[in-house]
Amino acid sequence: MNNLTFWLSVKNIISNGFTPEGIDLLERYAELFSTGRLLFKRFAPQEQYGCATGGTTHVIATILAGTETPSNRITEELPNFKKEFEHGAYQTEIIEKWAKASGVWINNTDIFLKNSFGDFISEGGEAKVYDNGASLVKSIGLDYFIQPVHALDRISLHNTYFPETRLTVIGFGKDSDQQFKIIVEQPFIEGFPLSEEEIENFITSIGFQLRNRRNWTYTTPYIYLSDLHDENIIKSKLGNYYVIDCDIRLNTPDLKLDGIRKFTNEIEYMD
Repeated sequence: MNNLTFWLSVKNIISNGFTPEGIDLLERYAELFSTGRLLFKRFAPQEQYGCATGGTTHVIATILAGTETPSNRITEELPNFKKEFEHGAYQTEIIEKWAKASGVWINNTDIFLKNSFGDFISEGGEAKVYDNGASLVKSIGLDYFIQPVHALDRISLHNTYFPETRLTVIGFGKDSDQQFKIIVEQPFIEGFPLSEEEIENFITSIGFQLRNRRNWTYTTPYIYLSDLHDENIIKSKLGNYYVIDCDIRLNTPDLKLDGIRKFTNEIEYMD
């Protein structure tokens, strides 16, 4: 199996409407991905492992979101921001079809999560957070990303760099406003806010360079990390630091922060 035959196989699964056989094959691909026999060149090896720790549901959605959007002349003539929305719409459509066929779709996330966990305990710019005892359940939107593939990348990268607060994808759905949501579970950690100096010292100690204090942005040539204010990183009673939420992305040149990463959907099969 090479790059071409793999993606043709995935596209056939999509075009055939996610039959039981197609779903089984996607799960097989997820197993190969998680065991390192199917290498997704979008990620470094440790990042692929981070993706795998998000669970099989996360891996399959990442593969589906990596499928190229069908191109046509109208698409080619669209400005870049409209292409972003078109790609995002295509990705949400195929993830929704697969999630419904495989039983991980939630028709109304607001009602389901409220009935399952009670009223949400906090709400940020893109997520609602629900109490689940030893863990938190979060409903994450695409406000900052447009395309699901970038939101899924964020989960993979979070799990790579901050595994103590790993995000596990448990499903997908739409809220009362018909906005696409990724439902994740994360360990609950009790802690205390850090000062900006403590946050800066911690993040730079793990190899990131401060780029903008106003929006708490740090980078390496490979990773963009932002939104690290005192509500998103805490210190436990034992003095350990935990990043519970952040904006983390591949640092591509378009971010204009000396990034060298490139988006790709190329795969390599290790026989």
